[in-house]
Amino acid sequence: MTSNYLLIVTFLFTLLPSTRQSDSMPMSAYYASGGGNTDLLRLAIIISAALTRYMGLVVIACSALALWRPELFRWVAPYVTPLLGLIMFGMGMTLRVGDFSHVLARPRHIALGIAAQFGLMALLAFVFCHACSLPPDMAMGLVLVGTAPGGTASNVLAYIAKGDVPYAVTLTSLGTFLALLFMPALTWLLGGVWIPVDVGGLVVSISKIVVVPVLMGLAAHRFCGGLTRRALPFLPLLSALTITLVVAGILAINAANILQAGLDIFMAVICLNLAGLALGSLLARIFRLDRTTGRALCLAVGTKNSGLATALALAHFSPAAAIAGALYSVWQNISGALLSNFFHTRPTDITPNKEL
Repeated sequence: MTSNYLLIVTFLFTLLPSTRQSDSMPMSAYYASGGGNTDLLRLAIIISAALTRYMGLVVIACSALALWRPELFRWVAPYVTPLLGLIMFGMGMTLRVGDFSHVLARPRHIALGIAAQFGLMALLAFVFCHACSLPPDMAMGLVLVGTAPGGTASNVLAYIAKGDVPYAVTLTSLGTFLALLFMPALTWLLGGVWIPVDVGGLVVSISKIVVVPVLMGLAAHRFCGGLTRRALPFLPLLSALTITLVVAGILAINAANILQAGLDIFMAVICLNLAGLALGSLLARIFRLDRTTGRALCLAVGTKNSGLATALALAHFSPAAAIAGALYSVWQNISGALLSNFFHTRPTDITPNKEL
């Protein structure tokens, strides 16, 4: 089994282009504007850019290790919620109130992205649960993934893809707060078919894991600007390592169940992600979005905050319900890296999107 994982890693490494300095330095401007010019900051920026660019490889390697030697990562499971809160706090530190201005400037585009991220992806998850005949716990886990907001990784992927980064950031930021409303409601509506859903409990958990940490990060950015600017270059690296730990921890406590689960849950996860990417691209063509916006929409719809889905599954359902979120975290880093690097090699213009 481990040899198969190594073959996958080697294959993906040959597909992904190398990270040149010219690619990584603009990333520094995005994450660390005003962050200083010391050697330590430059090193952090380079490492962060490389790690986020090859996040899929890192997650695959740690996931393989977690399935092979689960005892190495089981200690992470009790800390999933605070670790995700730390990631959300870091996300809040990178935001400004101006990031939400696109809601007023381009309301149609924002509404399209939000509707696809929540409503359409939730329906797709429901369909794949039935199509793959998933057992109740795993079906609930996939529904949680489908109803989750967009993941912060979509912002980085949009940058690599030469997409509309401000649009991606706005979708992620607004979706994070709207998750407080949409995620419990959609989970109750769709997931309640299999398992009773405590809507109030989900609202409280989402507030603790996502909303409060993001608001604290925004406040830190607003009132402790100098400190946050010095911390910003390290946030991508910290977030990448943290989400890798979370994924590995979830896989470790479910290692036996995953290895015995068969192909159904794997196929459901892969189909949901690929359908989300295809849906984003299709909507971009239908609504005649330009290529940069279309790329950002495509990646934002397919890239989910699967860590949040995993944490909610553990808190309110069962470890088996967390399998879908953990597997989605692994797969979306593979597909997202490949697709964003494919987009990176293709030209951009302002004509309607006809790429996919």
